[in-house]
Amino acid sequence: MAVENVSETLKRELPALLRDDPDFRRYVLDLTRREYADRQQTEDRFNRILEELRQNREAQERKWAKQDRKWEEQDRKWWEAQEENKRKWEEQDRKWWEAQEENKRKWEEQDRKWEQTQEENKREREQVQEENRREWEEQKRKWEESRTEPRLLHEETMAQLRKYGRRISALGARWGMQSEASFRNALAGILEENFDIQVLNVNEYDEQGEVFGRPAQIELDIIIKNGLLLICELKSSMSKADVHLFERKARFYERRHGRKADRLIVISPMIDKWAGKLAKELGIDIYSDSSEVEEI
Repeated sequence: MAVENVSETLKRELPALLRDDPDFRRYVLDLTRREYADRQQTEDRFNRILEELRQNREAQERKWAKQDRKWEEQDRKWWEAQEENKRKWEEQDRKWWEAQEENKRKWEEQDRKWEQTQEENKREREQVQEENRREWEEQKRKWEESRTEPRLLHEETMAQLRKYGRRISALGARWGMQSEASFRNALAGILEENFDIQVLNVNEYDEQGEVFGRPAQIELDIIIKNGLLLICELKSSMSKADVHLFERKARFYERRHGRKADRLIVISPMIDKWAGKLAKELGIDIYSDSSEVEEI
């Protein structure tokens, strides 16, 4: 009971003692110093807490600013992507219209070339007929002059007639009255008869599309004699485009077999003048008939 009275007395009197008695106040402070932090420590701790709060706030602001920059960058990229897509669509539309115009131009050009081809074919037929007429008249004149040598005249006449026949066959092959293959076989047969050789027809597949720009079967006539390689083209007619195609097929065969051809030969009774000029530039020998080929 006495202890409780003392405690009540201290609670009642302690504030006044601490306020009015400096020595007592210092004594109490020294006695209780371990139980609480002093003012300096309290201020230091408070300042440290404030500093941590400030650093946390600045870090959060930096984080928000970084996020804002990311959002702005994403918005910029999105708009750039929209502009790029718009540009691509406009470019695709432009290319589509250009392709339509180009296709229209090609069709018109093809129609024009077809008409030109018809005219050229007509002129070629008329030219061949006129040449045949002149040659026939010349042959008739020679026959009249050579009545004293009927056997020689007969042989020469028959040779000319066979030559005319091949020209007529060439026209037939060109206009669908006789197959190109039959005409080619006839020319090949004359070569084999005159030179004791064999004309080999080879077919090879061009997987890379080197000749036609796409994979296709490539057909060529070749002659191999005494180690020589001759690549031939036997056709009823030859245009400039045909000469280009033959040269590409020959180079394809050379690359495929790793061997250079000794001669490139074209035999055709109807060779366009531009085709003849191109063949000369490419080093291709041209003949109007199998019987005119030089010694192989």
